Amino acid sequence: MEFNEKLQELRKRKGLTQEELAEALYVSRTAVSKWESGRGYPNIDSLKAIAKYFAVTVDELLSSDELLTIAEEDQKQKERNLYDLIFGSLDIVTSLLFFLPFFAEKTDIIRSYSLLTFNGVQPYVKALYIVVLLATVVFGILTFALQNCRRWFWMKYKSIISIGFNFALVLLFILSLQPYPSVFIFVLLAVKVVLLLKRQ
Repeated sequence: MEFNEKLQELRKRKGLTQEELAEALYVSRTAVSKWESGRGYPNIDSLKAIAKYFAVTVDELLSSDELLTIAEEDQKQKERNLYDLIFGSLDIVTSLLFFLPFFAEKTDIIRSYSLLTFNGVQPYVKALYIVVLLATVVFGILTFALQNCRRWFWMKYKSIISIGFNFALVLLFILSLQPYPSVFIFVLLAVKVVLLLKRQ
């Protein structure tokens, strides 16, 4: 008997609806429905909660193949969360450009400024710096906030969008002859590209 059939049988034996079981396990009814229809498995924590709730062992709920599938999926999820944390952190770190003296202004002597105090470029260029930098930081915060989002668009493109923001910043700083912020953002971009290549 497969896991989905066992779960259905255990639930019906207790006289519970999917909604009631979902409430007892602190998950959504959709999750219970997905598990019972065989379209997915619970994560390790939910699996332990199910075993405890029905007073059975995890081994009684799953075959060895199913257990292996769940363990692999759980490992992949942990890896995705780790990469999200790293990418989100790197995007948020770009906010240091607002406060640290990365921008140089050439007069008789070279002076360095933070972005907030820097006036060595045209106002529209500075505005462009600020807009792209803020977008990068906001995207980093979104990456943290939407860690458990499973929408296909988000799953597929979040890393590419993050890299795109960094690439835009590097290009912008190079074109406006700002070497220090260019190098800083380039290093963050290189770390992301290496992580992305390693993941695939």
